[in-house]
Amino acid sequence: AFLVNMARGGIVCTEDLVEALRSGQLGGAGLDVFEKEPLPADSPLLKMRNVVLTPHIAFQTEESYEELQRKAVGYAIQGARGEMPPSAVNRDARK
Repeated sequence: AFLVNMARGGIVCTEDLVEALRSGQLGGAGLDVFEKEPLPADSPLLKMRNVVLTPHIAFQTEESYEELQRKAVGYAIQGARGEMPPSAVNRDARK
């Protein structure tokens, strides 16, 4: 099995992950987020051949930027109309 985490670093315990990788319990890991960011320079993950690490940029593609731009324009239009964008985290602020 392989572990891939592009969500939140804190959902994976680095110490347990390293042990699982060393013991063969996991075949590998792909990580874009880390329990501690930035990843410490002495992290054993940096030296493991069965680990792929990216610097918290896995979402950065042409398609993701186009989608972000579409959403930003759509949300701005909604705001100009006095509507609450669906992704607002402070929905109660207008009450």
